[in-house]
Amino acid sequence: MDKGAEKQTAVGSVEEVLPDSLFRVRVDPSEDGSPPAQELVLAYLAGKMRLNRIRVLVGDKVEMVLDPYGGRARITRRLT
Repeated sequence: MDKGAEKQTAVGSVEEVLPDSLFRVRVDPSEDGSPPAQELVLAYLAGKMRLNRIRVLVGDKVEMVLDPYGGRARITRRLT
């Protein structure tokens, strides 16, 4: 993995909770007006969130780092 590569972050809301700490998240449109690459992504919890036992529920707004290849994301912060 390239250390200098910039990670693309997005904000979304949790639509569905799946087994094994997976979530289906609807990506919110970005501030610059460009549409998201995919509307729904499959997201998993980051290690620090698992370690600190932060709960994510349906309807929560979350910040996530999108996978450059699309379709998946890592939830890094729970906003509400």
